[in-house]
Amino acid sequence: MRLYLVRHGIAVEGLRGGITKDSERPLTDEGRDEMKQVAKALKKLGVKPDLIFSSPLVRARQTAEYISESLDQEIKITDALAPAVNFTQLFRVISRHEAAREVFLVGHEPDMGMLVGNLLYAGPGFEMPFKKAGVCRIDVTGMPPDGPGVLKWYLTPKIVKCLLD
Repeated sequence: MRLYLVRHGIAVEGLRGGITKDSERPLTDEGRDEMKQVAKALKKLGVKPDLIFSSPLVRARQTAEYISESLDQEIKITDALAPAVNFTQLFRVISRHEAAREVFLVGHEPDMGMLVGNLLYAGPGFEMPFKKAGVCRIDVTGMPPDGPGVLKWYLTPKIVKCLLD
């Protein structure tokens, strides 16, 4: 199974302009532009997801929408990707779709970085900070993983810009 872990794009900072909760913070113009480019790069790489799961928070849903539009796949919203991810719950959600071979997980930091460590069996000291709009692919044998996954690649918006130039 190929897992694509995605951190949401750049979001509005703080509670202002009618935003009363952190969960309502949308992507900024720059965040939307970066996500359009990232989605375009993923399409260029030939990525074809069977599923796209997203955190219910606005910035993650908007991020998932760009991927969904570019790669022609529906989004499934799950609380399992909300901040403070419970890996057992997330693995259970994914494993309900056992036929899926390529799965996107759109969420938040530090959860995405910790999820990488968990999937790679890297241990509690491992840290992989995700850039906003960053995407990494990890291949695992199944869900829940019964052995360490393999980190295949990690794309940041700067790398994407180089790919598309």
